[in-house]
Amino acid sequence: MSRRDNALLLGDYGSYRSQLSRRLLTVRKRLGRTTTPKNGKYAPKAPLTARDVGRNREFVDLFLLTAERAWAQAMHMKSTHSEDNASKGITGSTRSHIISRLHKASKSAQELVALLKDQDTSGATDADILEARAYAASLSGAEEFEKQFEGQRPNDAPTQDERWQKCLAYYSEARVIYAALMRETKKDLFKEVLASTIDPSIRYAAYQSHLPRTTAVLVIAKRCFPRSDSDLTTAVEKLDPDVLQEEQSASGAAGKDSGSENVPNTINWRSRTANIADASIGQALAAVATAEAQLSSFLSSENTDSTSREKAAAYDEVLIASQDAADATRRAIDELEKEGVDEGDARMQDLRVTSLAVNYALIGWRVGRNRVLIGREDGALLEGEVSKKPKRPRKDGKEWVEKEEANGRKLARLRERVVLYDATLQSIDSVKELRGAVRDAAFVEELEGKRAYFQALKCLNIAYSHALLSNHQSALALLARALDLASSSLARSSRATAPSAPQHGPPTLAIYPSQISSLYHRLDSLIARHRALAELHKFQQNSIIADAKNMTTSAPLVQRLHDYPAAGVDLKNLVVWPPKLEPVPVKPIFLDVAWNYIEYPGRATQIVANGDGRAEAAEGVEGKKEEEEEKPQPQEKKRGWFGFGR
Repeated sequence: MSRRDNALLLGDYGSYRSQLSRRLLTVRKRLGRTTTPKNGKYAPKAPLTARDVGRNREFVDLFLLTAERAWAQAMHMKSTHSEDNASKGITGSTRSHIISRLHKASKSAQELVALLKDQDTSGATDADILEARAYAASLSGAEEFEKQFEGQRPNDAPTQDERWQKCLAYYSEARVIYAALMRETKKDLFKEVLASTIDPSIRYAAYQSHLPRTTAVLVIAKRCFPRSDSDLTTAVEKLDPDVLQEEQSASGAAGKDSGSENVPNTINWRSRTANIADASIGQALAAVATAEAQLSSFLSSENTDSTSREKAAAYDEVLIASQDAADATRRAIDELEKEGVDEGDARMQDLRVTSLAVNYALIGWRVGRNRVLIGREDGALLEGEVSKKPKRPRKDGKEWVEKEEANGRKLARLRERVVLYDATLQSIDSVKELRGAVRDAAFVEELEGKRAYFQALKCLNIAYSHALLSNHQSALALLARALDLASSSLARSSRATAPSAPQHGPPTLAIYPSQISSLYHRLDSLIARHRALAELHKFQQNSIIADAKNMTTSAPLVQRLHDYPAAGVDLKNLVVWPPKLEPVPVKPIFLDVAWNYIEYPGRATQIVANGDGRAEAAEGVEGKKEEEEEKPQPQEKKRGWFGFGR
């Protein structure tokens, strides 16, 4: 099966058949079982036995290559005829040739199963036998499918049921075995086989057998499983005890499976509730609910050692389940369109609503995974990563010193964030392309608010990168743009309805007003900071330009200690050397012209009456008048303007 997928990726069924022929010839030569050469005498080859298989595993490849080459030839003829005569069915000798090739492939696979059943001789395990039997059943089912496929559905329902019963039995056997092997081995190969070949064939055969469309493929497979083969049933239940549990409960509960309680019957999309018209969609939605619960449990656990990549990897299961639900909805819509069902039909309307809800949920999980990869608070913070200390001790016995994250590493992380923001914006834009999404004006307004939120975060992280490169003006412009986008998102979120998901759940496309408000306030504070940095940067640039044009003073540095040297320190102009004779200010000069007009404590005021009747204020201190009369009066000297002697 793995070789089939790899070969079909590079070419068509014809090239795959040619590749198998070359491989088959090589194996035959190695085992000594080549065909009779030209002009040689025919000698029949001894039939292969279980002892041969046990002795050399290449005999298993011989059976598988033979069966796979016959199947590839049948598919090549079918695809070639479909391209040439698309409007006509395959009839006549072409159909007979296709059926004969499929019969040869089925016969070769059944011979291999018969040899592997002898486990003591062949050395095969139970899983090997089951896988070989599932492969043979799928080829037998393809043969029966081509026998009954005619493109028409007759009115005789009992006859139709009998015709397709063998096809359903073979495909159901392969479906149950592959499902058990997939659960046991966890290989994606079995899942691809089920989704690409077996499940669509079971769905078409069930439709031709007049089975209700609401019955899930898994339920049909378990109901049509050949339980009469006790050895097969025992081997499958030994591999997976719960593989037939649903069918057992269905037989004892009037056709209701045990998992029907967990399968939803309706789906809600905003204010509308739609019925789930197809059981496969319900099964897929139940798987999505289970995967979502596991994701919530993992993210809410107190596992602080989990990195963002590990948390993002936990989204894989819910993404796969959501994609399966979207694919199931798409197939159901295609089937109704092929039947010619009108768009006004209730089933088609329910499927359109289901498709919109399922695809929106799928996009929401993708955005949530991106948000987890971005980091805390959707990347609004630029936190340095803590470098892990080496386990080995240092040679000098000292402890390792934690180093700050380099700017190059920070820029690389910011670049990764921008890529994730771009992917998120593309996902939001893809929601508008969903059928029926743009008709809801309130929903489109809400999407625009979410888009503005992630655009603001993108501008913020680009501004961080410019700030790391000391380009503060560009960072300030980006922050201003981010603030406008955040305010727009905040205004739209206030008008929109509140999301129904809880805030402690896994991150999705739901954005809460508190998150937008926190981003807005952070942007406001960052703008104030970067505006100041831009002003300082501008002042520094102006100082450098002035120094370059000799527009600044040539005073030495010792006289300009109060100025910051933006252009750097000129080590050749620290002091004046040799020193020059320059005036040095010592102390200020006071002109006390109001000395005679101010009253001071400790002085007495005397009123002296002049002869002409005017009163004058004479100042003196008691006890000093007599001393002044006894002292000889000094001769008055001439003084300059400021009291300095000449």
